[in-house]
Amino acid sequence: MSDTPRPETTSFGYREVPKGERQGLVNDVFAKVADRYDVMNDLMSGGLHRLWKRDFIAWLAPPKGDRPFRLLDVAGGTGDIALRYADKTSDSATAVICDISREMLDVGQRRVNNAGLAHRIECVEGNAETLPFPDKSFDAYTIAFGIRNVTNIDKALAEAHRVLKTGGRFMCLEFSEVQMPVLDKLYELHSFHIIPRMGKLIAGDDQPYQYLVESIRKFPKQEAFATMIRAAGFERVSYRNLTGGIAAMHSGWKI
Repeated sequence: MSDTPRPETTSFGYREVPKGERQGLVNDVFAKVADRYDVMNDLMSGGLHRLWKRDFIAWLAPPKGDRPFRLLDVAGGTGDIALRYADKTSDSATAVICDISREMLDVGQRRVNNAGLAHRIECVEGNAETLPFPDKSFDAYTIAFGIRNVTNIDKALAEAHRVLKTGGRFMCLEFSEVQMPVLDKLYELHSFHIIPRMGKLIAGDDQPYQYLVESIRKFPKQEAFATMIRAAGFERVSYRNLTGGIAAMHSGWKI
């Protein structure tokens, strides 16, 4: 009988995999869907992600004047949040998109260049668990539909706290627990029976979509995630449900 310790495992959707392998598996998922990421989000949310992101930026309420303001958008590869932020702010407001997926960043860089915003939005490859930025570098940190793909969420939250200035704000938009009767059953049907089939039809591969659906179910529910944000050192933590809890916005402040 071998005394060699078994490797620590973690969830990859509904599968248990060695913890050291999970990030590579997640990277493979996003490498496959990078060019069809907007289609993927439309499938996952029924198109509602566009409205949710509008509400997300509205709650962030970035300054509209000439005061310099710097946003870090983590796991924001295709630039959706950063571009919406730039549209609502002046030239003195800048953003950094940080994503571990080179393929996703390439899509984001193209979108930033096409929008003529390369002077305001920078794309940087990096891991949410070990961000390549100095302490107290940003006024706000956002992560939309990305934190459930992080292997060690507590480390990502600690990094968010580290890179924010005192008075800075953490905000997360993520799929969550549906809290409306009937809607929960309908969304379950949509998630596990329709999304993977549509993914196969449109993208030719149902496996990335199967993982993404399963990862939603494994992610902490609203109150549990709010507790994790507080444990990372954030204060005035709150959340708002969207569309009955299909998604939720979380907010916390570094005070």
